[in-house]
Amino acid sequence: MAESAACPTFQLGIPRYDQGCFSGRLRHFLDVIDPRTLFVSESRLSDCMKLLDDFKHGALPPGVTDVQLWEAQKVKQAIIHPDTGEKIFMPFRMSGYVPFGTPIVVGLLLPYQTLGSTVFWQWLNQSHNACVNFSNRNATKPTPPSRFLQGYLGAVTSAVSIAVGLNVMIQKAQRLSPATRLMVQRFIPFPAVASANICNVGLMRHSELAEGIDVLDTNGNVVGSSKIAARHALIETALTRVVLPMPILVFPPMIMAYLEKFPFLQTHRRLVLPLHSLVCLVAFGLSLPLAISLFPQMSQIEVSQLEPEIAMATDSKVVIYNKGL
Repeated sequence: MAESAACPTFQLGIPRYDQGCFSGRLRHFLDVIDPRTLFVSESRLSDCMKLLDDFKHGALPPGVTDVQLWEAQKVKQAIIHPDTGEKIFMPFRMSGYVPFGTPIVVGLLLPYQTLGSTVFWQWLNQSHNACVNFSNRNATKPTPPSRFLQGYLGAVTSAVSIAVGLNVMIQKAQRLSPATRLMVQRFIPFPAVASANICNVGLMRHSELAEGIDVLDTNGNVVGSSKIAARHALIETALTRVVLPMPILVFPPMIMAYLEKFPFLQTHRRLVLPLHSLVCLVAFGLSLPLAISLFPQMSQIEVSQLEPEIAMATDSKVVIYNKGL
């Protein structure tokens, strides 16, 4: 009984953990962002995909366990886009978000930012976010390159404008002491990044609102294209992208402001940057799975909430759609 509870019977295309509760989604997304999958070889990926294909066609080799099948599905889902069936470029996979994003977070939170450095780090952050958004989008409908460019430019413009504007306001605030001014500047990246993330998601995936996204019945068959499901998908994704940077861009400045008061760090200033990087890495590593676990990637919605033509096309009470990440 203990073994079956620890490793349930394998189901192709179904998450290993219950997606109806937060803890199940958290365990699922800890698998999704597992950085070890970044080092999976081509031969290992091919073996995993063949194993899953053999299972689908009832031709599994003898001795294959549920553990092996779940691991094969984990590897495939971390690397292959669920809609396109193509490999996601390594830096833009969810499993690469923390390793490739942490240096950017460190740059965003560096004290004593100049105008040039503020613009550079906000641009780099939104460039990375835009590529991650695009690479992990719902791809049941084609997205024109112009839409991606529009989202990218909108996000960069909003992030840079807010960050620069707030910095200028703080510099002109004569009543603030230098220490207070530095503390406030540390928190500027959050409102800039959060608003830009909403802009990024909204602009880049706006075509989904106009055209709808595919919804599937419980057997995985496409039953129609829904604009209402698309709206739900974008709202859930936008909320996730607001929650995600909150602990990353709020807690490290608070922690570093406290730690930098210690005499040891005041006399060993060269240790501040490595310690700052470690704090950012831990905050990023903890906040990412918590944020993306707020909603399941393959979300369900009742047919009664969708367009009448979809209700007429299926007998299912609920349908499934890929929210994107």
